[in-house]
Amino acid sequence: MRIAVLIEEKCKPKSDAYDYLKKWAGSCGGDCIQMNGDKFKILESACPPCFIRAKHCPGGAVVVINLPAELKTDMIHRYSLNGFRLFKLPTPSKESVVGILGPNGMGKSTAFNILNGSITPNLGNFEADEVWWEDVIESLPRGELRDFLVDVSNSKVTVALKPQYVDNIPKAVKGRVGNLLSSVDERGIYEEMVDKLGIDHLLERNLSQLSGGELQRVAICATLLKDADVYFFDEPSSYLDIHERMRIVKIIQELAETSRVIVIEHDLAVLDVLADLVHIVYGQKGAFGIFTPARTTRQAINAYLDGFLVEQNVRIRDKPIKFQTHTDRYVASGGEGSDIGHPVVHWGELEKKLGDFTLTTAEGKVHQSEVVGVVGPNGTGKSTMVKILAGELEYDGGWVTADASISYKPQHIDTDMDCTVQTWLDSEIGTTWRSGEYNVNVIRALGVDDLLTKDVSNLSGGEAQAVSIAICLGRDADLYLLDEPSAHLDANARMEAAKAIRRTMEANEKAAFVIDHDVYFIDIVSDTLLVFEGEGGKNGNAEGPFNLREGMNRFLGDVDVTFRRDHDSGRPRINKSLSRKDREQRAKGDYYSFDS
Repeated sequence: MRIAVLIEEKCKPKSDAYDYLKKWAGSCGGDCIQMNGDKFKILESACPPCFIRAKHCPGGAVVVINLPAELKTDMIHRYSLNGFRLFKLPTPSKESVVGILGPNGMGKSTAFNILNGSITPNLGNFEADEVWWEDVIESLPRGELRDFLVDVSNSKVTVALKPQYVDNIPKAVKGRVGNLLSSVDERGIYEEMVDKLGIDHLLERNLSQLSGGELQRVAICATLLKDADVYFFDEPSSYLDIHERMRIVKIIQELAETSRVIVIEHDLAVLDVLADLVHIVYGQKGAFGIFTPARTTRQAINAYLDGFLVEQNVRIRDKPIKFQTHTDRYVASGGEGSDIGHPVVHWGELEKKLGDFTLTTAEGKVHQSEVVGVVGPNGTGKSTMVKILAGELEYDGGWVTADASISYKPQHIDTDMDCTVQTWLDSEIGTTWRSGEYNVNVIRALGVDDLLTKDVSNLSGGEAQAVSIAICLGRDADLYLLDEPSAHLDANARMEAAKAIRRTMEANEKAAFVIDHDVYFIDIVSDTLLVFEGEGGKNGNAEGPFNLREGMNRFLGDVDVTFRRDHDSGRPRINKSLSRKDREQRAKGDYYSFDS
């Protein structure tokens, strides 16, 4: 089955793609490539010369793909002649947390809208005047998904959705947190959920005053308060620290005992401990997406990391994502035997007071070619310390010695600008990004090359994050400060971003601080750890940097969670509380095992 997908945002008037297709429209004397006003159509029955011409359209505006013929009967929905296609659906299962794992742009939102009844799927017949649920149901084998869609078609299913981009909530909803939550409390569990999520101190605040992590917990609470048959949680861990992520895991698992639950989660450590079953979705961004049957969570994550789906005989990644056994590159005794370079920044006894909050630090330093992971609870001053080192905040006490230029990527990215991504890159880092090692290791690795013609104001959260990381790494600096670079990136993009940061620091002998809550991300990117302790919003103290083993054990001992290594993939996995492995590691004080 040959499909042709036209990415319209890459084929705007005056673009290279537009001029190219206009040149070849009707060139064979037929209708293979059609032009109607400013719009193009490419027939999938086109003659070979026209298909080749379309395939070579500049800017990646046309995607031509050969898919197995048997998939044709599995097509669930198609938007237009050259539009996105979705194949198969995930199944909301009773008494299970069902996870969805895969890149953004593969049709997860379309699948959600079908499962909640917002879209009646057309089975590929996009030109049909009317589409009927009966046809969809008849096309599916007997089983749980078919039975569920029968209820959807008869309006017997109620749905609650926790949206992906919680940053947008204050733009759509105004008022105090307590008023919002009490107004949606259909289950009569308002006080219980407010207490479980630890948001009782937020009830008198306006939504516009909340941080990303606070908005996330309020959004989760609002979703849990609704009386629904199916609960969808889209990226529930974003902006949450590991304490809060483990609390969310427990709450969602309790919910699954009485309701169907589907979760999209890009933090693989959280997905691993949260989900009972996982559907992998693969395909090509903006072109097509295919949902696989559900696997056990461990099998699904390992297959996803390996990049090869055995049952489908499909490779979804050029090479596997591997977690290497760590060797300590940092030697605290002065650097003997280490490939870490000279100190870039040295600080000690820092103090900073912001309202009722107080930050303190011990003495520490970061070296050339070193990546320092910054971990700790939300509200303990991680971003504050990074802003002090970046020169954005003055400190009240202590000292900092640095003869270093700094490049800073903030936690929240401003995309309110009237320009394309290419113009944004040019204005921030010049034109050197267009070729060379940086282009290969950062621009292409992060997928920024596919976004160049897109308007910055139309970027998704993950796209804006990728461009912002690229800009930060593209500046000529001695010290790079990246605040939550994994937020809104899918699992694959997170791994690529971590590797891009590491490669940049090692190749250029630069230093970096990386604040993040994704343990997989921190495991790949970090040489050492700066550990924050304290009570969120009241006080924080930074110790380190420590070597990775010591830092993780100190950090996770406070979280009261142990990690082991998967014996096949080497990835970190959260141990079930009080399991044999959990008890053994606690007894040894080994909260973050480096052994499989």
